[in-house]
Amino acid sequence: MRISKSAPITQRFNFSLKALLASARHSHWALTLVVSSTLSAATPDFHADVAPILRDYCSACHSGQEREGELNLETYQALKKGGENGAALPEKPGDTSLLDKVIHGKKPAMPPKKETQIPPTEMGILETWLKAGAPGPTAKDVSILTLVTVPDLPLKLQKSKAITAATLSRDGRFQAVARYQSVEVLDLNTNARVHHFEGLPGKVNQLAFSPDGTRLVAATGSVGISGMAICWNLKDGTPSLKLEGEHQDLVYSARWSPDGTLLATGGYDRRVILWDATTGKVVHRMTAHTGAVFNLAFSPDGTLLASASADQTVKLWRVKDGERLDTLKEPQGEQFNVSFTPDGNAIIAAGADNKIRVWTLKSRDKAEINPVRESRFAHETTITSLTVLPSGDRLVSAALDRSMKVWSLPGLELVQALPTQPDTITSLQAIDNGNRVLVSRMDGSMERIPVQRAKQHNESLARATPITQAVTSESDDSKPVVIQEAEPNNNTGNAQPVGIPSEIHGTIDKAGDVDVFQFSAKKGEELVFEVFAEREKSPLDSRLEVRDEKGAPIERVVLESTHSSWLAFRGKDSKTSDDFRIQHYAEMEINELLYCNGEVVKLWMYPRGPDSGFMVYPGEGDRYSVFDTTPLSHPLGQPVYAVRPLPPGSQPPPNGLPVFRLNYENDDDPSRVGGHDSLLHFTAPVDGNFQVRITDARGFGSENSSYRLVCRHSRPDFTVSLSQGGKPSVSPGSGREFQIKVHRKDNFDGPISVEVTGLPPGFHATTPIVIEAGQTFAFGSIYADSNATAPEASSNTSRLVATGVVGTKEIRHESPGFSEIKLGSSPKVTLDVLDKADEKSADKPLELTIHPGETITARIRATRLDFKDRIELGKEDSGRNLPHGVYVDNLGLSGLLIPENAVEREFFLTAAKWVPEGDRTIFFRGKADGGQTTPPVLLHVRKRAGS
Repeated sequence: MRISKSAPITQRFNFSLKALLASARHSHWALTLVVSSTLSAATPDFHADVAPILRDYCSACHSGQEREGELNLETYQALKKGGENGAALPEKPGDTSLLDKVIHGKKPAMPPKKETQIPPTEMGILETWLKAGAPGPTAKDVSILTLVTVPDLPLKLQKSKAITAATLSRDGRFQAVARYQSVEVLDLNTNARVHHFEGLPGKVNQLAFSPDGTRLVAATGSVGISGMAICWNLKDGTPSLKLEGEHQDLVYSARWSPDGTLLATGGYDRRVILWDATTGKVVHRMTAHTGAVFNLAFSPDGTLLASASADQTVKLWRVKDGERLDTLKEPQGEQFNVSFTPDGNAIIAAGADNKIRVWTLKSRDKAEINPVRESRFAHETTITSLTVLPSGDRLVSAALDRSMKVWSLPGLELVQALPTQPDTITSLQAIDNGNRVLVSRMDGSMERIPVQRAKQHNESLARATPITQAVTSESDDSKPVVIQEAEPNNNTGNAQPVGIPSEIHGTIDKAGDVDVFQFSAKKGEELVFEVFAEREKSPLDSRLEVRDEKGAPIERVVLESTHSSWLAFRGKDSKTSDDFRIQHYAEMEINELLYCNGEVVKLWMYPRGPDSGFMVYPGEGDRYSVFDTTPLSHPLGQPVYAVRPLPPGSQPPPNGLPVFRLNYENDDDPSRVGGHDSLLHFTAPVDGNFQVRITDARGFGSENSSYRLVCRHSRPDFTVSLSQGGKPSVSPGSGREFQIKVHRKDNFDGPISVEVTGLPPGFHATTPIVIEAGQTFAFGSIYADSNATAPEASSNTSRLVATGVVGTKEIRHESPGFSEIKLGSSPKVTLDVLDKADEKSADKPLELTIHPGETITARIRATRLDFKDRIELGKEDSGRNLPHGVYVDNLGLSGLLIPENAVEREFFLTAAKWVPEGDRTIFFRGKADGGQTTPPVLLHVRKRAGS
C-alpha cells in the first residue's frame, strides 16, 4: 500500500502507526515513539487534519447552535474566541489553552466521559498542531461541518423520475415539478417546458411560486452539511437569490409571504428563518423547535407564520418581530403539514399520528391559547400531504399507504374516499376552482382527480347522543299475559313462543342453562325486556340477548373510533362517574361517547385542570352506560376510544382505529335502577320473528335461580322528585338550594319544565326549573323576603308540577314539594353577583349574556355581617343550575372562594362552542352560614351575529 506525500497527515499518520505497532507488538514505548516521530514530520493542516477531529468529537456540543460553555468550534475564528472556561487556542507559544487541557486530561473533561473519546492518534495530531502555534486555514474560514470528504468513486446512478415536490402558480397556468436535483417549469395550457434548472446540491423538498408568479423558490441542501433556498427569475430563468449560510442541514420548506416581500425557510436543523425576499438578508431567526421543521405556512394576511415540526408541535410566530405566540401541543407524532384556512380563522395540521386537527385561531397579535376545534383520525398511516380547497369548505389529504380522502371543513366529516393511488403522493394542488386536484407521485406520474363537494353538516347534531327516542305504542301493556317457562327451550329449534306484552316466570336451573323465547314484531316496533331477579332475592345474575329467528346476533349500532387514548392515574370500578382521567383529553368533547372494553359512556363535564378527569353521565352517583352496554371495572392503562355511532351494517372507511359492532344484549341495567338485573331496549329491524334469550352471566344455575322476564312495548315517560333540600331553613333576605331529580323511563330524553307551587307567604323560588334534554337533575333556590314571617305548617302546600313532551303529546305529573319550610335566624353573610358595571341583582335578576365558545367575567360580592372566615363556592360544581356545557372556568386547586376578610371574587364563565341558545336562571352557593345562595341571575346564551 502506498500513501501519497500530498495526502492529509491523518492518512499518512494512521498508516505509519499501524506498521510500527505491528512490528513492536503494541508496546507502550512503540506508541510513544510513533507519536513523537511521525507528528514531527509535518504540521497538521486545519481543514484537512484538525477539522475532522473537532467535527467528529466536539461539534455536537460546541457549534453555532449548541454552545455549551459558550464555546463554538464551528469555524477557526470562533475557535480562537474561546468560551467561558478560557481561551481554546494559545495566544502565544507556551500558553496553556483549553485544547491543551483536553489533550492532557485536565478539567473540564472533554469530551465528557460518557461520550466517545478522542483516540490517541487524533490526540497526537491536535498536540502537534498546538505546538506549531495552531495555524489557521489558508482558505476561506468556513464551517467545519461542511468539510466532509466524499470518496471519488465511479458510481453510475440512474436518473430518478420520482417527483419530490410540485407547486402551481396562483393563476393556475404554470406548474413547477422537482425530481431530486432538478426543477422544471411547465405551461399547463400548452404542456410545454418553460424552464429547466439542474445541478441543485441535493433533493428538492418544496417549491413555491411568488404571489405575482415572477419567481420560483426551491428548498434544498446537502444532508448533514448545509441547507439553502434558491430563487429563480422566471422571466429569463436566471438565479436571482440564494439563501444560505444559516441552515446547517436540509431545508424542508420555503414559503413566500402573501405580499412577496419575505421568504420563510425551515429545515432539519430545527431553525425557522425569515429573509428579505429582495436582498436576501436575515430578518428574524426563530429557534424554539426541538425537532426538524418540515413545513411552514403564512396566514392569509401575512401577519403570522405557522411551523410544523418533528417535535410533535405546531408553533405560531408573529411575523413583524419573530415572537412566538403559541405552541399547539396536541399532536402525538411528527407534523409534516400545516396550513391556514382561506378565511384565516383556523390552522390545520397533520402528520405521523394519522390525525388531522383544526385549531380555532385566537392569537392573532398576542400570545393566546388556540383551542382545538376538530380532531380526526383520518388515515391508517402517516399523512404526507394536505391541501385546502379555495372555497375553504373542503380539505384533501393523502397518506403513506397511498390512500386519499376529501373532508369537509370545519367539521372534518368524510366527503369522499378516493381510490388507492398507484404510488405515494408527494404533492396535492387544487385546480379548476377546487373541482379537481392535481396529484404528483413518487413514480413520476401526475393526474387530475375530480373531488366531490362538501356535504351539508349540522355540528350540533353530530355532538348529540345518538339514542333514538322511543315511540309510544298504542298496544295495551297494562295486563301482560303471565307465562310459565316450559323446558326444553334452550335453542332455536325448541324456542318457547310468547306474545307481547307478557310476563315470563322461569328458572335457570343448572349451569349453562339457556332459556329461549320466540316473539313477533314489526319493523320499527320498540320493545323493552326487563328481568326481576336480584331485586327479588334470586341468586341469578341475568344476561339478556335478542337474536333473529335463526338465532344469529342482531347488530344494534356500529361505533367508529375517532380518537384513541387510555385511562391515566387510576382505574375505575363499575359505578364511578367522576375523575375519568384520560390521556390526551384535550381533543375530546363533552357529550361524546367513550368506548372502554365493551362499555360505552357519555362524557358529561370537562376535566377541571391537570389534577382531575372527565365526569361521565349522569354527572353524579352511579354512572350510566349507553346502548344498554354493561358498566364494568377498568384497570389503569385500559385503552379507551372516542366513538361516533353509525347505523347497523355501516362500513366506515379505515382510519387506523378499531370499529366496534354492538349487538342487542345486556348484563346489568344501564341506568342502575335494577342493579344487576338486566334491561334491554330493542327496535325491530324488519317484520318477523325474533328470540329473547336469558342466561346467567357467570354460567351458573340452580333450582333457586328464578326470574321474572317482563316483555312489553316501549312507553317513554318520567317522574320527578325533590332529592335535596326538602326541609329548608331560610334566613330572611337570603336563599337556600334544593335539587330536583328526574327518573327517565324507556329512553325518554326530552326537556322537562318543573313549576314550584304552593309556597307560604313571603317565600318564593326560582321557577320554572328546566331539566335539560338528556340531563337527570337541576337546581333551584328558595328565598325568604327580608320581612318574611315564620310560616305556619298549614301554609305550606308546595307541589312540583312537571311537564314534558313525548312525541306530540304533552305529559304532566305532580309530586310532593317541600315537606317543611322554616324561617331561619338572621344571616351572618349574604352573597350577590355583580357585572362589570357593578350592577347588583336587587329588584330584578341580573342579566348576563354569553356566546358559544366565549368566556365572560363577573364578580361575587359578600356582605359580611358576622362571618370572617373564607367563603367556599365549590370546585367543579361552582355555579348552580348552569346550562349544560357552560361552566365556571380557571379554577384553582381550592376551587372558587373568597378569602378570609376579603369581600369580592372575580369568576369566569365559559360556554362550549356547541351550547344552544337559551335562557336559564342560575345562582351561586356559598358553603358558609348553612349554604347561603345568591339572588337569581338570568343567563342568556346567544349566537354571535352572523354565526
